[in-house]
Amino acid sequence: MKMIYVVAIALFLGLGYLVWKASSRNAYESASYRVSQSTGPFEIRDYPDLHLVTTSTDMDAAGNDGSFMRLFRYISGGNDEKQKVAMTTPVFMDPNQSGTGGQMGFVLPKKVAKIGAPEPTGEGVQLRVRDGGQFAVMRFAGRMDSNDRTAAEKKLRDWMSQQRLSGETNAEFAGYDPPWIPGFLRRNEVLIRLL
Repeated sequence: MKMIYVVAIALFLGLGYLVWKASSRNAYESASYRVSQSTGPFEIRDYPDLHLVTTSTDMDAAGNDGSFMRLFRYISGGNDEKQKVAMTTPVFMDPNQSGTGGQMGFVLPKKVAKIGAPEPTGEGVQLRVRDGGQFAVMRFAGRMDSNDRTAAEKKLRDWMSQQRLSGETNAEFAGYDPPWIPGFLRRNEVLIRLL
């Protein structure tokens, strides 16, 4: 009888792991970049141009202002070709884009970007190109609220100063995990374009 419980628990844990793995960041195509320098949580990365589908967002709403769902509807077929588009990572968030306090963007899969993305039909959703370039980046955990973002940006700017790197005054942020992942397990990043 004890052996049955052990096997049942092992199967349950194995199934839980597979479900988590399938729904985690590892299950999605990720934006490509090349790391030219790495020191602990800090990196210098070279990004190519990335094609995004974007919408305005309130950064502190964490997608609860409808921004995430506007983009999700686009990739679920809310476009002029009614084409489903695969989810990717990361979700880029730029607090300094648009007039409403920020912009959220999903990276389009390479294959979709190459053949041409379908036009959005949802209100407030547009396609844009995020210019490539060299960025200073730092990974951090948490829920990406304003306190976490401010603290992460300060740490990155302090590191940049030590490295004698100059960057733009605005930072952007990237999140890699679905909302149900606990904050301490999340992969977030702050990115500053280098001058």
